[in-house]
This record gives sequence, C-alpha cells and structure tokens, in this order.
Amino acid sequence: AEAGTRAFAAMHENPLAYRLENATGTTISFPSPDGTEASGYLIKSKKKTNNWILVIQEWWGLNDHIKREAETLAAELGNVNVLAIDMYDGKVAATADSAMKLMRGTNTARLESIVKGAIGYAGAKAKIFTIGWCFGGMWSLQASLLAGPQAAGAVMYYGRPENNLEKLKTLNCEVIGFFGNLDKSPAPAVVTQFEADMAAAGKKLVTHKYEAGHGFANPSNPSFNKEATADAHEKTLAFLRARL
Repeated sequence: AEAGTRAFAAMHENPLAYRLENATGTTISFPSPDGTEASGYLIKSKKKTNNWILVIQEWWGLNDHIKREAETLAAELGNVNVLAIDMYDGKVAATADSAMKLMRGTNTARLESIVKGAIGYAGAKAKIFTIGWCFGGMWSLQASLLAGPQAAGAVMYYGRPENNLEKLKTLNCEVIGFFGNLDKSPAPAVVTQFEADMAAAGKKLVTHKYEAGHGFANPSNPSFNKEATADAHEKTLAFLRARL
C-alpha cells in the first residue's frame, strides 16, 4: 500500500539506462498455484545441485539490472541455480510513476502464487535462498516464509520487514539485512523494531546499516553508494557461501 503512494515514489530517482551484455541465462516459464503461468530468468549451475537462489526484483520490475545481479551471484557462487522471478508478469517500469502504477496493479495473492510457483519449479529437494532489493527485499523475507522447511537463508536489501510475530515464528532460516540510515521506507525505527521482533520470535537476524538512502545498492540509481554496496555485497557472499 505504501509503495503505491507518491511520497514513496518520490524517494526513487528514475534509473539510468542499462542493458545486459553477454547474458548466460534464459527466460523460462513455470506453472503457479493459481492456474496461470509465471516466468523468470534462470541461470543453471554447470553441475547438478539442489542449491537455489530466488532473486526478487525492485519495484521497477525484472529489468536488465536485476538480471545482472543474478548473473553476478551465479558467477561468484558457482554451485547454485539462480532464478530471478518476474513478479510483474512481463511488465517493466522506467520511471517512478510507471513503477507506482505497476505496484498498484499487483495483489498479494498473485505475488504469493508466483513465488510458490518458483519454489515448486526448484523442486521438493531444493535448498532455497532468497535475495531482493526494496520491494524485493520485502518479498525476499516473504518468499523464505513461503518456502517453509526448504528455506536456507534470506538476504534483504532495504525491504519492509514482516511485523507479525506469529508469522515470524514460522521462519526456518537466518536473515541478513542491509539498510540505509537516511532511508524513510523502511525508516531506521522500523529496522530497530524488526530486530526486536526477530529476537522475540527466537529468530536470528544480522543487520548492517550505512549512511545511505533508499536504493543505495543499485548502480543505475543516481544516488548509488559504491562503498556501501561493495561492503554489503561481500557480506552477502559470505552469508550465502557459509550456508550453501
């Protein structure tokens, strides 16, 4: 709901143009529980593995920047299948106004169905990791909740946390989160409450906070913070490698 407001849209500068080159992944489709098809950008491991990372887009959609993030994770981690999920069913925004319209056009039931379809595509034996930014940061945590016992680790970049304690108690993996002290959504107070809620639910959360604003880790964001992004990326890789 918040993401459909102009105040939230105002926090997002229009992304710089970026085109992915030398792509190694392919676009795939898979069934979702609501009876329709969903899709994503898949990079398969060279060797057979049950390790999977679900990459979840920012509110712009599954654009070439997110595909590049998927390519980077696949190249640097190796023994993992990386699936960047298309949460907008093929639509991509280039401006804050169009992203806001796409966000308003989504509904939780459809988003959950897409995520469940991706988990089903990975298979019952899959070890599921999740990562996302902004809208995707929120859905990284939600996807790990939906993965149940298959959840192996969640990475959240400035995503709105879950605040339902009973729901958090069902989480089956550890979480690492990266947040900006200059962000307004989620604001630092929201992150502090998330830390308290996770502790109350008996779940492990590690947070890292930077003097940066919303969307600081996106190189196509005019407010990109190179130093914070590099530090967060190294910590992300260490978190995933320790659990793969």
